[in-house]
Amino acid sequence: MTFSLKPPTTEPAIRVVMMPRDTNSQGAIFGGVILSLIDQAAYVEALRQKSSRYVTVAFREVEFHEPVFVGDVLSLYANATRAGRTSLTISVRVCAHRRTNPDEAAKVTEAEVVFVAVDENRQPVPVFAE
Repeated sequence: MTFSLKPPTTEPAIRVVMMPRDTNSQGAIFGGVILSLIDQAAYVEALRQKSSRYVTVAFREVEFHEPVFVGDVLSLYANATRAGRTSLTISVRVCAHRRTNPDEAAKVTEAEVVFVAVDENRQPVPVFAE
């Protein structure tokens, strides 16, 4: 059976305001907090492609370009780039709207996340019907 991925959307998968509880000793947001948000945004995109139960199996090519600060509004854009038999690969781009310049977005992070569709016993299942 042939299937195709849904085209990318121009809307962010999620938007989040960065809060003081997530800062490191340098005053920037912890990278782990941003990784968690990337995982969530990728999951939203995976569900948009096909409703299923997914587990994260890999983060690839994570690049932190600029720091993120308290008060920044992050927009996480996600799009599916590949579908395997049981997996989906999602590309995520993270942009920050700074408190000091909210009309301009800075690309702060990007990553690729791989999910595998699983059943209730956590066994891989086809993403799309075969």
